[in-house]
Amino acid sequence: MEHVDTLLTGGTVVTMDEEWRIFADGAVAIRDGVIVAVGPSAELAARYTAAETIDCRDCAIIPGLINGHAHVPMSLLRGLVADQQLDVWLFGYMFPVESQFVDPDFSYTGTLLSCAEMIRGGTTTFVDMYYFEEEVARAADEAGMRAICGQTVMRLPTPDADSFDAGIERARRFMAEWRGHPRIIATVAPHAPYTCTDDIYRQASALCAEFGAPLITHLSETAREVEESIRDREVTPIRYAKRVGAFDVPCIAAHCVHATEDDMRLLREARAGAVPCPTSNLKLASGVAPFRRMIETGVRVGLGTDGPASNDDQDMFTEIQLAALLPKGLSGDPTAVPAREAFALATCWGARAVHLDHLIGSLVVGKRADIAVVELRRLHSAPRYTYAADAIYSHLVYSSRAADVRDVLVDGKLLLRDRHLQTLDEEAIIARAQAIAARINEFLATRERNLLAKILALGGVQQAEIFEIQVKARLQPADVERVLALLRNPAITITKTSERTQYDTYFVFANGERIRIREDHRTDPGARPQPKYTLTLMAEARRVDHPKAMMLSRARYTAPADHTVRFYREYFQPDRIEEIEKRRRRWRILYKDHDFAINLDTLAGQPDPGPFLEIKSRTWSRRDAERRAELISELLELAGISDEALVLQEYVELAA
Repeated sequence: MEHVDTLLTGGTVVTMDEEWRIFADGAVAIRDGVIVAVGPSAELAARYTAAETIDCRDCAIIPGLINGHAHVPMSLLRGLVADQQLDVWLFGYMFPVESQFVDPDFSYTGTLLSCAEMIRGGTTTFVDMYYFEEEVARAADEAGMRAICGQTVMRLPTPDADSFDAGIERARRFMAEWRGHPRIIATVAPHAPYTCTDDIYRQASALCAEFGAPLITHLSETAREVEESIRDREVTPIRYAKRVGAFDVPCIAAHCVHATEDDMRLLREARAGAVPCPTSNLKLASGVAPFRRMIETGVRVGLGTDGPASNDDQDMFTEIQLAALLPKGLSGDPTAVPAREAFALATCWGARAVHLDHLIGSLVVGKRADIAVVELRRLHSAPRYTYAADAIYSHLVYSSRAADVRDVLVDGKLLLRDRHLQTLDEEAIIARAQAIAARINEFLATRERNLLAKILALGGVQQAEIFEIQVKARLQPADVERVLALLRNPAITITKTSERTQYDTYFVFANGERIRIREDHRTDPGARPQPKYTLTLMAEARRVDHPKAMMLSRARYTAPADHTVRFYREYFQPDRIEEIEKRRRRWRILYKDHDFAINLDTLAGQPDPGPFLEIKSRTWSRRDAERRAELISELLELAGISDEALVLQEYVELAA
């Protein structure tokens, strides 16, 4: 007889293999973390002796469940806010709290909490996207789970990177550090098309190709996202992802709720995984993914929970049940996504969606021993019928619950035994999590203003570039001629000209934030006849030293201003108000492949009316900002503007 480490015996073995084999009285033999045999209990008992035999009578032995998309540290934000639009929920609540509290300890503690929850629910593998992802990997490794950990990158500042350049470099270090780990795959996760740039996706794709890792991203989660992508880029988010290289490497695309027929063809051809998250998609009113069509068209489909802040749990049994029920309810067809297929989304098909089907997802000889044992003799799952071999799928999908999981193994190691966690201290984790929650609770309870949340409530908010580079100079009459001569320099290409009068009302707040309400009247021939009204929130700027230009780093959000100044004054209640009226001649130019605005401004009603020269540019990248500051210095030299004429202040500062 052969010796094995562990023999699971006497249970209903649901293999989820290519033949959908089920052994009513079956067994699984494990040696060195690998499945070495699957079959009838009597047959394996005759062939193997085991260091440990686990009796699985009245239980189902299933492949460990695969959570194909999650933000596991966000278990610390569970229940923080609900019943909000996605943009309000994300930009009004999640991002502000994360910017204040997410640090390495937050990510580590939140991951421990999530791992304990997932293990108890039979999940053995998860795909994550968050910040300080090295801490997510560390906690997952300590828990003994299998994970694909994606370091989030976006064009906005994040809790662990002040620009996307820093985010890409952080991802590279993370991927190099964890390369070759037997259970943890480190990778990069460009957040979504609406928070990233073409360059971010291309750099992330190149990084994944270099390290042989899958790329993780969000795609087509909401109808609004798809509409805005078509409006701004003339393609859906999924086709955009293909265009910028996201599908040049194995890709895990979260959500895909609003995938079109063409999108599904692209996903199939790219062999990309599509991972809807039914509970989160319902809670955020994002919609229901086209499960039936995805399966029919050959898309690699999995299931995820998304983050606990929008779910609010990480129970894969719930996701499986919803994946079976929602298509039935929407289509009126009770045969849409039968139980076996719904269960496959979290096992064998889920493994394929996250590009790990060569290792996990089914109980097959040679695969890793990632297994869950689910009790079937419970009040809510009794009695059980066996007249049809595949009736077990109905029990698992429609009757079983996460609390029915009794044992969990990863690589043949028991992580949960008789409902007792083996690798994690549950009480200590809960206490640690509650201590962090207490700090967040105090922050939310005492916060008097949330200007971003107030603007988001009005709708139409867009993020603007975070780095602004500008310089001003007081001009003499001869200087104006020099500026006009500069614009004729062959090194400069003028792309657009305009003349306008701008009326700016600044709401200034004690915390350094400002809101600008702009009424913009074009006066050049052929310009739009109606004024344009915009509302811009500017966080307190961090200044970066440069001898001849101001480099400012700050979050900026812009929205249409469709109310009166009186309304906004009463709505925001600023600490101070400044008003500036200016006449502006503007030239948009290209200089050494970078875009700049050159403005000649005259201020009305100010002690120093000018005229002023202003050269300005914006970008998402700090490295690019530093380059543009150098180019502004060159433009000043070309124009012959002396250092004595420079004004390193903004107009609102001059007015104050």
